[in-house]
Amino acid sequence: MLIWRAVLSFLKDREYLELLLTTIVVILIGATVFHYLEGWRWLDAIYFCVITLTTIGYGDIIPQTDAGKIFNMVYILIGLGLILSFIKTVYGHFDYTKKELKKNKKK
Repeated sequence: MLIWRAVLSFLKDREYLELLLTTIVVILIGATVFHYLEGWRWLDAIYFCVITLTTIGYGDIIPQTDAGKIFNMVYILIGLGLILSFIKTVYGHFDYTKKELKKNKKK
């Protein structure tokens, strides 16, 4: 129940929603580039973008072309800050919501 309250309040806030949409756009741009440069299926391209920008990097899929490798270096430098900011913001919002619910229960 707590998670749904946090998600709903997150989606109602314009700044948070803009950050979410920007994150989705960055992932989709990366996926589109990898789909065409590397010839990957859409799911593989999106998967690669998510695991790369969250720094998980399993290594099961890697760019094979020089253009793909160059794009990936630029993509990481640009996208990593955005993704980390998004994760930090979501966690902060969830933590704030949890504290507010606890505070309201004590009243």
